[in-house]
Amino acid sequence: MKILERRIYRGPNVYAHFPVIRLRVDLGELERWPSAKIPGFVDRLLDALPSLDHHTCSYGVHGGFIRRLREEEGTWLGHVLEHVAIELQVLAGAKVSFGKTRGAGAEGEYHVVFEYEEEQVGEAAGDLARDLLHALLPAELRPAGAAAPPEFDLRARLDDLIAFAQKRQLGPSTASLVRAAQERDIPWLRLSTNSLIQFGHGRYQKRIQATITSETRYIAVEIASDKDMTNRILGDLGLPVPRQKMVRTAAQAVLAAEALGYPVVVKPLDANHGRGVSIDLATPEAVTAAFEKAAEHARTVLVETFLQGFDHRLLVVNGELIACAKRVPGHVVGDGERTITQLVELVNADPRRGIGHEKVLTRIELDYQARRLLELRGYTPDTVLAAGELMYLRSTGNLSTGGTAIDLTDVVHPDNREMAIRAAGAIGLDIAGIDFITPDISRSYREIGGGICEVNAAPGFRMHVAPTEGTPRDVAGPVMDMLFPPGTPSRIPIAAVTGTNGKTTVARMVAHIHKMCGATVGLSTTDGVYIDGERTVAGDMTGPVAAAMVLRDPRVDLAVLETARGGLVRAGMGYRACNVGAVLNVSADHLGLGGIDTLEQLAEVKRIVVEVARDCAVLNADDEHCLRMADYTAAKRIGYITMNPKHELVRRHIRAGGLGAVLEEGINGDMITIYDKGTHIPLLWTHLIPATIEGKAGHNVQNAMFAALMAYAMGVKADNIRHGLRTFDTSYFQAPGRLNVFDELPFKVILDYGHNPAAVRAIASFVSKLDIAGRRICVLAAPGDRRDEDIQAIAKIAAPAFNHFVLRSDDNPRGRKPDAIPAMMQAELLAAGVPRDRIDVILDEQRAVEAGLALCEPGDLLLIFGDNIARCWKQIIRFRDDGGHGHGAAPAALSTVGSMVGFVEGPTEVETGGQRTRHGELTIEDQRGVRIAARESED
Repeated sequence: MKILERRIYRGPNVYAHFPVIRLRVDLGELERWPSAKIPGFVDRLLDALPSLDHHTCSYGVHGGFIRRLREEEGTWLGHVLEHVAIELQVLAGAKVSFGKTRGAGAEGEYHVVFEYEEEQVGEAAGDLARDLLHALLPAELRPAGAAAPPEFDLRARLDDLIAFAQKRQLGPSTASLVRAAQERDIPWLRLSTNSLIQFGHGRYQKRIQATITSETRYIAVEIASDKDMTNRILGDLGLPVPRQKMVRTAAQAVLAAEALGYPVVVKPLDANHGRGVSIDLATPEAVTAAFEKAAEHARTVLVETFLQGFDHRLLVVNGELIACAKRVPGHVVGDGERTITQLVELVNADPRRGIGHEKVLTRIELDYQARRLLELRGYTPDTVLAAGELMYLRSTGNLSTGGTAIDLTDVVHPDNREMAIRAAGAIGLDIAGIDFITPDISRSYREIGGGICEVNAAPGFRMHVAPTEGTPRDVAGPVMDMLFPPGTPSRIPIAAVTGTNGKTTVARMVAHIHKMCGATVGLSTTDGVYIDGERTVAGDMTGPVAAAMVLRDPRVDLAVLETARGGLVRAGMGYRACNVGAVLNVSADHLGLGGIDTLEQLAEVKRIVVEVARDCAVLNADDEHCLRMADYTAAKRIGYITMNPKHELVRRHIRAGGLGAVLEEGINGDMITIYDKGTHIPLLWTHLIPATIEGKAGHNVQNAMFAALMAYAMGVKADNIRHGLRTFDTSYFQAPGRLNVFDELPFKVILDYGHNPAAVRAIASFVSKLDIAGRRICVLAAPGDRRDEDIQAIAKIAAPAFNHFVLRSDDNPRGRKPDAIPAMMQAELLAAGVPRDRIDVILDEQRAVEAGLALCEPGDLLLIFGDNIARCWKQIIRFRDDGGHGHGAAPAALSTVGSMVGFVEGPTEVETGGQRTRHGELTIEDQRGVRIAARESED
């Protein structure tokens, strides 16, 4: 069984609306060996992982998966891999259950999909699942090099996975806070591999690190970390604390103990989790040994009076006592037969105990602290305790060292409750764990004594959410209610845009409308991430990484996220839900890539955006693939866009009170009209929108309609939408590569990023509506990773719209030979009747653009389909026409017969249509001092 490919989906995807891993596996020879046909396989699997019996599979009941394994036909090992990967994560402490396995097309290949909590742990579980299945196979079916028992040790490998998960997965306190946030519909993002979590988006965000919040005062943490200072502050307020002295040597520790009076406690000044703490020390020798241990954790050590009683943790959140747990140190109880070592093994066999924070309890270790306590009793690990004899193996009751917890929240005496609240307030902590020693928490400390031995700035929640005995307490909920009081926002509005064409323009339009309303907008597009109009990151930023950048920025009021096919296919969405999701269109582009071969599959991918939309799904009613998506959205409303005022479905939708934007013909042209709940809102004449170029650019008319309806669905008033659309144009600076027009030459130049048949058709339609006195010239190309039929369609669509073509290649041919795309397009243009002498081929984009510019005469139109948009635009604006061109010839070794040649530097002669033209290089300097390469020609 080979893993051919793995994909990590970090957000909503085609398989689920939560994170999953997809493995593409090749079963090879095992395709002919389902589970029931492999002798003894099922029994060996259940011996290795008996908890698989809990898996319901398609039967929906416990044991369902085992039933599938044992059926006459059994189930294929790809499906088994899915269940084992899930179960291994569960054993490592994750709460996961979802999985599915489907054929991947080729024989023996499967897509194995399973849920994960932490992606590296999920990947490791998948690898271990594969290795386990290989180990369980008979020798004749086991792949070469695969380990088998005893070489393959599942227990050791599982322990390694658990230890790895402990380092990567969220700890119990952080995980409880995340669950509380999810229950309150508060979004969260993990900001590091540790426990740094962001709750909320944009300007509403709050952060936590373990149980320290962004509202926790730094000075309060510093005070709590200094046990001596904490003791002094609490004592000065009359709160019960032990007497203590600070020392730096063992001799000083002994003197301090004698001054305070035995028994004493020795502990580091600023350690935590009970590290280096020794209690009930009654001799100088014990104090000396305890000092040496404490000094391993801090340079300064505290010696304090020993308080008689039980250790209680009082959790205070936002000035309220939320929970109380009595902490019992890790211990064993004798039975008169087993040694202490054997008793520890018996205790650790409890399924509730695990490594670190893996489970609700932690395994007990026979380490220094345990051996010291044994020595004080005259015992060794081999001692057999009498029946019923209790032996504590820890001085403190920390759960992280094997202790247990008993919930006593309901019996805390009011005086003790008030004492804890005062202590937290005195230190200044919003979340505080008060360690209080008292014989009986149900009786007042004023009556029976007791004292605060420590105040914790980052108290663990595990003892409260999963006590060994007593009632589990929701301690994370009050923390989230403190950070986000009920009724306060945690989410910024999110507008998500997808589709084959128009995404960037619509996203920029929506962002511009909101910016004109005063919002600080975070925008992700194909050319970068923008915060309040300033580009902060350049590049194609339409995937989950870019979305996270926007949602993490604390300045952002509102997010507009262009969501492209590539990011959805590779990693899913970078956010769990949006307020408004729009699908503009679905047409042939990127087909044949990433397992997406048909328009139906492409539509399924793009549909994710409206599946997770909450308030409104905006769909193109003129596109049948978009229309079908209406059945898959859970949004409160659906808004339809149509350029056909007679669209019957939209008519019925509007008459039923639905939301829609319709292009309606009037005496003054075409009017964008919004309908909502029976209200008719004439919005704007299309010719008044600069981006439509007097209404001629039909694709931008539709883009403006989407932007208008999305903004309307987000609560923007009609007047503000009008203002936004009237102040948005398709200049290079507002929408680079989107119908950028340059009119400062004797001829008109248009630069566009169109790279699929639908985009080229839209631009060709626009060009046909322009009043051009001269020729229409086109610099044309297509990405190399597109299907042949799409590349041919581009050329076929362009053929009747232009008089002359310059065919080029992209800088990155994406797996093809540099001349492959131009050759394919040339053949299609010739087949469409374009004269051979009207087709020039220059592979290099810069030289092709320069050639197109040089071809133009006054009154001509040059349309450049560019790849490197910034570079193309610089060439256009820096081009200078000296009046020497205009002979219809391409300069410097352009081939008018379509042969693949390079660009020749320096003077050269080219014969074009029987006319010999000499071209030379000329370097000039414009008024700004910029050196520009230009061309001169002489007949």
